[in-house]
Amino acid sequence: MQLHSLLMACQSIFNKNLFAQLKGSELTMGHPRILDYLKEHNGENQKQIAVGCHIEPPTLTTILNGMEEKGIIERKTLNGNRRYFHVFLTEKGYTLQKNVDEIFVRLEDEAFKGFSHEEKEMFTNSFIKIYNNISGKEQN
Repeated sequence: MQLHSLLMACQSIFNKNLFAQLKGSELTMGHPRILDYLKEHNGENQKQIAVGCHIEPPTLTTILNGMEEKGIIERKTLNGNRRYFHVFLTEKGYTLQKNVDEIFVRLEDEAFKGFSHEEKEMFTNSFIKIYNNISGKEQN
């Protein structure tokens, strides 16, 4: 298989397994990525979330609207600046984020089953290089 086929197949299978484990949680496509991002960036503005999650701003707005309607996040303006909404996890959002995080750990453990620590590290470093190459990020 070529790299593009492997990447798309892995993403599809990963999402299928993720949502099978999230069944009944109210989460839909896009929600886990945003919850994962907010774990480290709670209170970030929408523009930065879009950049950090590689989501187009109009798509992000739609996803956040759904998350807000379900009580997963809340959006606030800070310091009277109405140009930017900042996104915060609610109590329900924190609970869902922890659940998503546990599932991500299980799926990664499954993906790396049979890999030695060195193989896992080598793969991850190589994948970071691929990401940097195709995203235009500087190499470290």
